[in-house]
Amino acid sequence: MKRVSAAAVLLVTALTLVACARLSPSEEGWVTLIDGSPSSLGNWTRVGDANWRVEDGSVVADDGKGGFLVSRNAYKDFQILAEFWADHTTNSGIFIRATDPAKITATNAYEVNIYDQRPDPSYGTGAIVNFAKVDPMPKAGGRWNTFLITARGSQLTVELNGQQTANISDAKFPAGPFALQYGTVANDARGGAIKWRKVQIRPL
Repeated sequence: MKRVSAAAVLLVTALTLVACARLSPSEEGWVTLIDGSPSSLGNWTRVGDANWRVEDGSVVADDGKGGFLVSRNAYKDFQILAEFWADHTTNSGIFIRATDPAKITATNAYEVNIYDQRPDPSYGTGAIVNFAKVDPMPKAGGRWNTFLITARGSQLTVELNGQQTANISDAKFPAGPFALQYGTVANDARGGAIKWRKVQIRPL
């Protein structure tokens, strides 16, 4: 019996270690801002006229002249984990450390881009617009993707589907809220849909 009990203890310990190694983000200090539930939109401030709504377990926008969902809190050092689906014609992105949450642009925030058909593809999907180019540019259209964005002091890194696409040191924007974009494309035409299935942030 003693041998069986010892083996059982070892088995439980091993399983516990495996479970700890596979902790979900919510168990590691992450805060979930979008989980696909109807309450997801309550965590954001809307800017612009994009038609944000919850549909089929995601926060979706596919019409309007452009708009943002802006986080209610500001952040300095953090990681963002975001699962998104983009159309091939989508113009979207995650703007971090925005200095003016009422008027967000790529000149007052770091724009981590989602834009497969951007006229200048060097700052397309996976790039940080005006700061970090991508070559070759990855494509996100027509499938689910995952961004992992890390901002620690002046060091900023971006991973798209597990592959690093940007890594820079820049201190222009030290802190601020972050925002999810639905944007127009050339000649202010309507861009393709953007869907956010999960968005989480972890302060560092």
